[in-house]
Amino acid sequence: MKVLLVSTSEGGGGGIAARRLLEALCKNGVEAKMMVRDKQSADPRVVKVGSRLPKIIERLAILPRCGFRHSQLWQTDIANVGIGITGTREFREADVVHLHWVCQGMISLDEMGEILSSGKQIVWTLHDEWPYLGVCHYRGECKEKECRKCPLLCGSLPYYIYKKKHAMYGQWHPTFVGCSQWITDEARKAMPAERVEHINNCIPSALFRPIDMLQARKALALPTDKRLLLFCSQKVTDERKGIAYLAEALERLHRDDVHLAIVGKDSEQIPLPGNLSITRFGSVGEEAMPTLYNAADVFLTPSLQDNLPNTIAEAMSCGTPCVGFDIGGIPEMIDHKQSGYVARYRDAADLAEGIRYVLSHDLRQAACEKAAKAFDEAHVARQYISLYTQSDYSEHSE
Repeated sequence: MKVLLVSTSEGGGGGIAARRLLEALCKNGVEAKMMVRDKQSADPRVVKVGSRLPKIIERLAILPRCGFRHSQLWQTDIANVGIGITGTREFREADVVHLHWVCQGMISLDEMGEILSSGKQIVWTLHDEWPYLGVCHYRGECKEKECRKCPLLCGSLPYYIYKKKHAMYGQWHPTFVGCSQWITDEARKAMPAERVEHINNCIPSALFRPIDMLQARKALALPTDKRLLLFCSQKVTDERKGIAYLAEALERLHRDDVHLAIVGKDSEQIPLPGNLSITRFGSVGEEAMPTLYNAADVFLTPSLQDNLPNTIAEAMSCGTPCVGFDIGGIPEMIDHKQSGYVARYRDAADLAEGIRYVLSHDLRQAACEKAAKAFDEAHVARQYISLYTQSDYSEHSE
C-alpha cells in the first residue's frame, strides 16, 4: 500500500502533524510520501510541488472582499487557485491520498474535484474547520449554518464555496478524520451523511520526553531560582492565541517568584506587566522545544480558537502540565486538576487561578502518562493503517 500525505507545508500545526504521521507510518511498514508546496527539510520522502504564486493571487482576491482589513486577510481561504497535483507521479502511484491542511493556494476547489473523482481512497484530516465551512478556518461565535451572511467576506462567495464543497462530498464521499473529539463532533453535525472518524495526532516520543529541569534551564540560561511559565505560538501577536488574556492573568497573579519565557515571532511586541521577569526567544526550531518544555513548571495556552494543539501534546510528553481555556479540543487533552488546569473560557482570573493551582501541585507524572497514552506514534499509525485498509472504505462510491 502506497500512501501520499498532502499538506501546504511541513510547518504550522497541520504540517507538523502530517510530517510526524509520515514518520510513524514509515516506521510501521507503510510506503508513504508527503507532498508539500513549502519544503523545509532534506527528507527525500517529502516532495516539493508548485510555487507560492497561487497564494499571492488568492490573497489579492480576498483583500477587497474583506474590506482591505489586514486582520481578516488570513482568517479565510477561497481556494480559487491552487497547484495541480493529480498529474504528478507521486499522486498516480498512490493507493491512498491523505489530505491535511491544504489552504493558502495549495489546492483549489477545482483541483479538489479532480482529487476526489480520481477513484483513489481519499482521507482528509481536519486540522481546522475549513473543509466543512465556507471560507473561514474557525467558526468562532458565528451561527451561520450555510455561510450565507459571512461576517468575514462580503457577497455570496462564502455560500457558493460552502455549497460546492458539500456537493463534492455528496458525490464522492471522502473519509474525514478529526484529530480532536471536538472537531469530530462538529464535522459530524456539519456533514451528517459523511464518514468522520476520530484519531489523535501523534508526538515523537524520542524527541519530546522528560529531561532534568535544572539542566534544561542552565542550557537556556534561564533562572534556576524562579517558577518558570512558558508561552509559545508561531505568531504570538495573533489575537486568537489569547495573549491579551495571558497578560491580564499575569497581572492578577501577584507573584514575584515567576519568570515568563515567550517563544514565537514578534514576541517583543507583546505588552506584558512591567514588573514581570521575561525572556523572549523569538522563533526557535523544533529540536529546541523539548528543552524549553522541560525547563518550564507550567505551559500556558490561552488560545481562543484551537483544535488539538501540538504544543500541549508536546509539553505534556515532556512532563510539563498545561493551563488553557475550555475551548475546542483543549479540555480533551488536559485532565482538569490532574495533568493541568482547564480555565473558564475568556476568564483571565480563572487562568491566573490555574497557574497558581499547577504551581502548587505536582502534576508532572500525570501529564507525561496522559501524553504517552493519547499521542503514541505506533498506536496512531495503526489506527490510520486500519482506516486505509478497511474493506467498507469505498462503500459510498460503489
